[in-house]
Amino acid sequence: MAAVVKIEEIHKIYDSGEVPVHAVRGVSLEIQRGEFVALMGASGSGKSTLMNLLGCLDRPTRGRYLLDGIDVSGLDRNELADIRNQKLGFVFQGFNLLSRTSALENVELPMMYGRHQLSAREMRERALHSLEIVGLADRSGHFPNQLSGGQQQRVAIARALVNRPEVLLADEPTGNLDSKTSVEVMGVFQKLNDQGITIVMVTHELDIAHYCKRNLILRDGYIVSDVQVKERLLSATELAKLKSAEAEAKLTAH
Repeated sequence: MAAVVKIEEIHKIYDSGEVPVHAVRGVSLEIQRGEFVALMGASGSGKSTLMNLLGCLDRPTRGRYLLDGIDVSGLDRNELADIRNQKLGFVFQGFNLLSRTSALENVELPMMYGRHQLSAREMRERALHSLEIVGLADRSGHFPNQLSGGQQQRVAIARALVNRPEVLLADEPTGNLDSKTSVEVMGVFQKLNDQGITIVMVTHELDIAHYCKRNLILRDGYIVSDVQVKERLLSATELAKLKSAEAEAKLTAH
């Protein structure tokens, strides 16, 4: 089976002043369909640059990138925008929802920019289905300020899914959430991955990385570690532990 993501000797060099910044240095990587990969590294390690390259938000200085079998390395800006819309879904730390727009309308948004225009009914049905997948169909008419942080992130995940992408890219998706909500959101990602969706997630939190199946660590633009997670955390188990601890704390307080 061909890898859904395949990069070969990718370099990214930024010309900023007198000294060029070599952010990614000859990275080669394959990600198979159905993988759940955490991309980790300290600030300045190159993980954000690599994520931007994987997301077709930037082009490599040299090297080759095959996304679902398509060489995207030399595509122009408009072609990259088409590929992003067709093949990729994005989830960000800050949710990036439109504040005066309902959850349903936020989820519909990516379909408005697709090459194949759908009818209003088709867009509504697909958006509702995406909200159902993340457990928020009953909140479709709510605005972001009527939703908790975890619910807003789930709307953002539904929006990322609505165009049925080959790869879901998540950039610090639990960065603005408390511990319990982070576990709940990781449960959504695990459920999606169990359904066969390929996920690549940038995180600086080691415990969050343990919900994934594979951990990549970058340092100075190189991948220095690539390991399968042997003792993977499962969201349902961790939530049960948190609820048990909360119940015990309440009993102690009384």
